[in-house]
Amino acid sequence: MPLIESTYSPSGIFKNGHVATIYSAKLRPVPKVKQHRERLDLEDGDFLDIDFSYAKNKTSKVAIILHGLEGNAQRRYIKGQAKSLTKHGWDAVAVNFRGCSGEPNKLFSSYNAGKTDDLQAVVDFLLKKEKYDTISLIGFSLGGNLMLKYLGERKILPKEIKRAVAVSTPLNLKGTLQSLSNFDNWIYRTSFLHNLRKKLKIKVQNFPEKMSASDLKQIKSLLDFDNLYTAPAHGFKDAYDYYKQNSSGQFLPNITIPVLILNAKNDSFLTEESYPYSFAETSENIYLETPEYGGHVGFHQTNATYYSENRATTFLNSNK
Repeated sequence: MPLIESTYSPSGIFKNGHVATIYSAKLRPVPKVKQHRERLDLEDGDFLDIDFSYAKNKTSKVAIILHGLEGNAQRRYIKGQAKSLTKHGWDAVAVNFRGCSGEPNKLFSSYNAGKTDDLQAVVDFLLKKEKYDTISLIGFSLGGNLMLKYLGERKILPKEIKRAVAVSTPLNLKGTLQSLSNFDNWIYRTSFLHNLRKKLKIKVQNFPEKMSASDLKQIKSLLDFDNLYTAPAHGFKDAYDYYKQNSSGQFLPNITIPVLILNAKNDSFLTEESYPYSFAETSENIYLETPEYGGHVGFHQTNATYYSENRATTFLNSNK
């Protein structure tokens, strides 16, 4: 138990993982949902911008949504999830990681796949509002990894945190880095690296004492980026130390609330470590659903509603 037999079966071209991934990220009409932004000032002097969407009627339930690498709260998959949640009685809080809200963050450091203190700050921010007695979490890709690490590394969670969903989530960061290096993933790694380098160029201008233009020129791959920026900026020895310490698979045994992991078998970002069948079979809390199709965050059903969005909302509303 809890291995879940998936009912997801898309039509036609959406059975192709790359088509599903690219269409969903770039071509899907943007779901219409209102967002209201609030800024959370952090203890280290930095900030997070958070985009709220509200249910039609007042509710005591809120879901925190975490985006993937170089995403933000305006991405199609984030807005689609927020729309599904608000339609079914939840407020939605879409977090923009540091430097992802359209404004550079204040520090040389930024976000990474294991920076769980920022998620805790968001949880505390919501609890202080004294509006919500139920908090759930939904993480996509890198955000899913961060979320699972958060749930498994803390000995005590706020009692308000009830359930969570991880969509298209790598459980082994080194494996996903290697997958992104494969030839058929060139379009994704090229896009990621372009955006990361563009942001890092601004940091080089703002923090010349920490990184030079010549250092920036050395970054020609995602591994280079993590070796030369992510790891030293966030206190890790090197990229592989960063991957090892923050890969979420090692934290699954410690999770004490119900969690759904929804990973498509044709997700070209993921390796076998991200499909923990044996563990889920004996786990009381980890529900694993691995449909044949879906690509990476590409569970197309209709343009208006994706399977993953309905599935996540249903899971959060479930008592099982």
